[in-house]
Amino acid sequence: MISNQILQNTIDGLKAIARVDLCVMDTEGKPVAFTSDMSHCAKQAAEFAHSAADSQEIQGYQYFKIMDEQHPEYILIVGGTGEDVHTIGKMAAFQIQNLMVAYKERFDKDNFIKNLLLDNLLLVDIYGRAKKLHIQTDVSRVVMIIESENGKDNNALELTRQHYGNTSKDFITAVDENSVVVVRELTEGEGNKEIDKAAKTLIAFLQKEGVVEVHVSYGTVVHEIKEVSRSYKEAKMALDVGRIFFDERNVIAYSELGIGRLIYQLPIPLCKMFIREIFGGKSPDDFDEETLMTISKFFENSLNVSETSRQLFIHRNTLVYRLDKLQKSTGLDLRVFEDAITFKIALMVVKYMKYMESFEY
Repeated sequence: MISNQILQNTIDGLKAIARVDLCVMDTEGKPVAFTSDMSHCAKQAAEFAHSAADSQEIQGYQYFKIMDEQHPEYILIVGGTGEDVHTIGKMAAFQIQNLMVAYKERFDKDNFIKNLLLDNLLLVDIYGRAKKLHIQTDVSRVVMIIESENGKDNNALELTRQHYGNTSKDFITAVDENSVVVVRELTEGEGNKEIDKAAKTLIAFLQKEGVVEVHVSYGTVVHEIKEVSRSYKEAKMALDVGRIFFDERNVIAYSELGIGRLIYQLPIPLCKMFIREIFGGKSPDDFDEETLMTISKFFENSLNVSETSRQLFIHRNTLVYRLDKLQKSTGLDLRVFEDAITFKIALMVVKYMKYMESFEY
């Protein structure tokens, strides 16, 4: 429902234009917002709320009902009598009525989107409520999740809404305290390239507004409203997996997670068993910095010895010596594709285990 602050701002603006005092009361006669104290009108307001009239002049004040689905929600009181004051009152009541309807629709849509994301709706309810709220059901959409440092302590939600503007096509909401969710409608031909660009533009805007450590993840594009929850779950996984394996990136797509997506779903005991079977009592990240740098560059260059030695500014034979030494230590020859894959997975598993263990303390 519309907040008291919004009502106060509205009647302050109306007074500045019309030069008359206004007061909004609930149906029990309690002031909600006012430009002048009219508490002495409380009894008349409560009686008027239960009368059959839509507007009435009582003891030098104009009274108007503001309705919500055929029931009075507020009573608007305007100071003064005469045709001009009555017209001003009708216009003010109409303005507040429309404002209330708009906020109610937004609230209903926000609730619908939250329940849709969290899989709290039956299939028949999804299409029924979408039709009632005038939300298209068969357009392409993608779910984006925006996370920032101290998410609940900044105004990332309102800033994101400001960035996207008052469009009916995109929905911006929050299902927890730490992140903002955007259900973005896509035009024909838009894909990951365009979504990435939009995400980076949003990050730049938020950073300019003082929001720090912003990361955006997004799921796959869906074409039916019932599939929006799947895109949301994918975006959540992308955010989590991105923290572990792609911490240098501030935009990550579910489709880019690769093998990290599989490792993330492994139970920790199974990971420990795998590392123990491959390396015995050692861990693949226990090597010195030089060895780890060599391994990293070797993987970056698709196991190309010549290109790796060039980028490391070392002789080819020096690189071969390091790889031979690593083979003797681990039993894995990184020049052999199968061994390289095993080692790469082991490094990722260890990184995943360390990340998960950090939450236990």
